[in-house]
Parts: sequence; C-alpha cells; structure tokens
Amino acid sequence: MRSPDVLAIVGPTAVGKSGIADGVARTLGAEIVSADSMQVYRGMDVGTAKTPPAQRSVPYHCIDLLDPGTPYSAALFQADARTAIDALRVRGVPSVLVGGTGLYVRAALDTMEFPSGETTSSIRFELERRATVEGPRALHDELTRLDPASAALVHPNNTRRVIRALEMLAAGTSYAKQASGFSRRTFHYAETTLIGLTLERGELYHRIDERVDTMVDTGLLDEVQRLLERGFADALTSTQAIGYKELVPVLRGQADPSAAIDEIKRSTRRYAKRQLAWFRADPRVSWLDVTGLSTPEAIDSVLDLLESTGHSA
Repeated sequence: MRSPDVLAIVGPTAVGKSGIADGVARTLGAEIVSADSMQVYRGMDVGTAKTPPAQRSVPYHCIDLLDPGTPYSAALFQADARTAIDALRVRGVPSVLVGGTGLYVRAALDTMEFPSGETTSSIRFELERRATVEGPRALHDELTRLDPASAALVHPNNTRRVIRALEMLAAGTSYAKQASGFSRRTFHYAETTLIGLTLERGELYHRIDERVDTMVDTGLLDEVQRLLERGFADALTSTQAIGYKELVPVLRGQADPSAAIDEIKRSTRRYAKRQLAWFRADPRVSWLDVTGLSTPEAIDSVLDLLESTGHSA
C-alpha cells in the first residue's frame, strides 16, 4: 500500500485541521496545500489562524500569495493548487490538502471548469461595497432581474452567494448552470482520499470561542490596525473577512470591543455550520469524530482511517 496522490483533510473551522494535517503530512512524507480563501492573503495571519512558520514541520503551499484587496477566485486557486500538487507528484511527494473553504477544495480536486473571465474578476469588491451600502436585498433584486433562475436558488440574505452569482453572470455564465453540475463529483486526481473531521457541537463552539479570545490576546487588533494603515480597509470590511470586519469599527471608535468580539464568535459559529453542511453533502468524505482526542491521537486515527481505505504511510 502507498499514500494517495492527494489526501484532503476538511471540516469546520476550529476542529483542529491544521495541527492534525501537519502531523499526518510529516508521517507520510507529504507537503501541505492550503485550501483557505483568506490564508492566501499576506499579513492576514492572526485572524485566519495561519500555522506560524516555526510550527510547520513540512513545506506549505498556497498561502501568502497576494496582498489583501487583490481579487482572487476559486478558478485562480484551482490553477495555483494544481500547480503545487502536480509539481509534488513529479517528485513523488504526496499532497495533504487542508482547509475549510468548500469551493476551493472542490476546485482543486474535482473536474470543474470555470467560466472565461473568472480568474481575473475585478467586480467582487465593488459588489461587496454595494452590499454594505445598499443591503443584500438590493443585490438579490438585481440578480432576480438579470438571472431569475439563479436568484431562485439563492436566499436573499446569503450575501456572499448573491455576490458570487452576480460575479458569475458578469463572467458570462450563471450560478444556476454551475450548480446543476455540482452533483457530478469526479476527482481530477484518481488517487484522492477525502477525510472530514468533526467534533461534538458544544466542544466545537467552545473551541471557536477560545480561539477568538486567543486571537485577540495575541494581537488581532494590532494586525487589523496595520492592515488599515496599509490601505486595505475595503478588503477587511468585505463580507468574507470574519474577525476583521467586526474590529474595523472598534479601531475607528464606532463600536464596543466586547460586542465586536461576541459578534466574531457568532459569525464564526454560523460559518462552521455552513462548512459542515457543505462537506456533509459530499458522499465521498470519510468522517472521523475527534471529540476527546489529543492532536497525536487524532493524527493516528486519521492514519488508521487512511489505511482502511487501502492506503498507508
């Protein structure tokens, strides 16, 4: 038996993916490919829970690729991730893809084609600005007028998805068209294994709260301030930037710090629920409950599960 070309370790935020994936990669002689839509940005370290360089036991790919505010997409990630994975395959090195951005995981691993123009989309931040100023309902009304089939699939309050649908429309396709192909799940790399990590919900929420408190204690406010001073306010206040958008008003004297921290925790819990729903919809995922396990024990459990699928170190 041998390691798969790609082992993907997925699951909700704060479940422990990063530490577990690092240990698994070390054991397999693999390298990490991050699938996190916010860790691609330089300078967004504390708030995205990037593994510090001193704690990485193997090389990492697809992090710190560009400055905040620079447009990026799942299509661009697909190209970057596959470049990294293909280069590792040439060297005979397995990849451990780790992250919680579901669309990025599928973009890297599945036979997905993106519309022409998506890799250079420049309208997302403008749409995010409009969502803040005009409200999500106005954007959904616009989507209904331009692409009623896609609007019917997207809840008006799901701002991120409404923006995505409008962005795709500008690129020459539709959310409805792409959604119709989501049920076809075919791996781009034949030797691929998907392992999902879960925790008992109360423990997961406790970890989320603890992690937010740790981020604040270890300099998240200072990180936000530095990014604001570099001119990245629009990126930090985007709908995706949980942990950043809530603190910008605090630094501007417009919000109470405690209330902002509580909102980060609530938003992160909601995000974790969306992540779980996304990955649970994929029947190819082998699930592992890591409740009560230490990181070394969870690493061993992942390796045992990997062996049960016909692979091993």
